[in-house]
Amino acid sequence: QVQLVESGGGLVQAGGSLRLSCLASGRTFSTHAMGWFRQAPGKEREFVATISWRSNTYYSDSVSGRFTISRDNAKNTVYLQLNSLKPEDTAVYYCAASQYSSASSPATAYDYWGQGTQVTVSS
Repeated sequence: QVQLVESGGGLVQAGGSLRLSCLASGRTFSTHAMGWFRQAPGKEREFVATISWRSNTYYSDSVSGRFTISRDNAKNTVYLQLNSLKPEDTAVYYCAASQYSSASSPATAYDYWGQGTQVTVSS
């Protein structure tokens, strides 16, 4: 059974940092792209960042320069470093595993999803 489990969310003040982790189990995703998405209350889920199997990365405009995605294939884990957080970054953050090896932003490219971790940024 494939599982993606996110951790590391929490409450932080604006300007602060968090590091999210996503541990995959049930299979290896070393040859698959991985991604992070988020969903704020009353809004649709949106793309945040993606990393290819070769560790090429791509970010949404709203987080570029502040967030960093990385992966450790030996640990079957993907990370999202969140710096310079803003109140508008408040959302549930989801990890996802793509069916493709190249980095992809559409949610339709991903076929495994975690349950999410809450990030709340206070002003």
